[in-house]
Amino acid sequence: MRIVVGISGGVDSSVAAYLLKKQGHEVIGLFMVNWEEKDGSCTAESDFEDVKRVCNKIGIPYFSVNYSKEYYDRVFEYFLEELKKGRTPNPDVLCNREVKFGPFLEQAKRLGADYIATGHYAKKLEKDGKFYLAKADDLNKDQSYFLNQLSQDQLSSVIFPLENIDKPTVRMIAKELELSNAEKKDSTGICFIGERKFKNFLKDYLPAKRGKILDLDGKEVGRHDGLMYYTLGQRRGLGIGGRADGNGQRWFVVKKDLENNVLYVSQGEDDLLFSDGLYASGMNWIPEIPNKKEFDCQAKFRYRQPDQQVHITVLNDKEIKVDFKERQRAITPGQYVVLYDNDGVCLGGGTIDKSFCN
Repeated sequence: MRIVVGISGGVDSSVAAYLLKKQGHEVIGLFMVNWEEKDGSCTAESDFEDVKRVCNKIGIPYFSVNYSKEYYDRVFEYFLEELKKGRTPNPDVLCNREVKFGPFLEQAKRLGADYIATGHYAKKLEKDGKFYLAKADDLNKDQSYFLNQLSQDQLSSVIFPLENIDKPTVRMIAKELELSNAEKKDSTGICFIGERKFKNFLKDYLPAKRGKILDLDGKEVGRHDGLMYYTLGQRRGLGIGGRADGNGQRWFVVKKDLENNVLYVSQGEDDLLFSDGLYASGMNWIPEIPNKKEFDCQAKFRYRQPDQQVHITVLNDKEIKVDFKERQRAITPGQYVVLYDNDGVCLGGGTIDKSFCN
């Protein structure tokens, strides 16, 4: 089979490409440029050098494609709009649906690919002509959370070569092959921010409006740099630690008042950070909307969070109500709630709109 691998310059996609070639497939590496920076803050240029070295080492052809316009139009503008609303978006989820499994998949098909492959730690299952997404064997690295918006067409077209392999084994294979990126650090955060501070990057795109930081009694305890820079539950970077009139505990963000441009904070694990459930919209069901209108399952509200027991009420095709078995802290609008069954199969996911207390 001809398989086009989304190769990033990192060790995971490099080993994924090698494993597919070892299995006898015709493998082509395709490097995506999703962001362009004149000041070189994004690592695309150095990453492509790693791609060249790796592809030459394992003996596969490689190409570079520029999707910076698609990324800006389909992902970054949504990212900015969500921030304006006071929400905390997750652009990595949208990037997978709109770019890595969008224009990339189309380009791969133009190259005559039977399948595309990525270095994601996730698993694809097929049953009765339907495709399912599941957790990888390496639960510590599982990335199914970020793939919760994939469609049936996208899932049918992808292979995850690392689905049964753990990260230490991937590193070991890369070292045995003497790949130049065998010790390369895993990428974290969003490419277009690079090594810069989030605030420094964002001020070029959204005007920041400074305002008051108030405690729950309405007392001013500081000044914020712009509500878009803060998220619920945040405790670092508030600039209000060590106040003589406090109780000595850490300050946490508990609420944003967009209308009055006020950031509310509290000291300690305040009850305001906890909720009993949430409402979500934009649900992508895998493989399809369930027959039952109510059911129990597990859920994540952020990446790397342990699965939580929940009760789901399906309001319509795109909206759900989620009741928590145990109260949850800092449920954040704009993030994704991702549902799983007891076997680690992803049932789908949607965008958190708001939390509630009973």
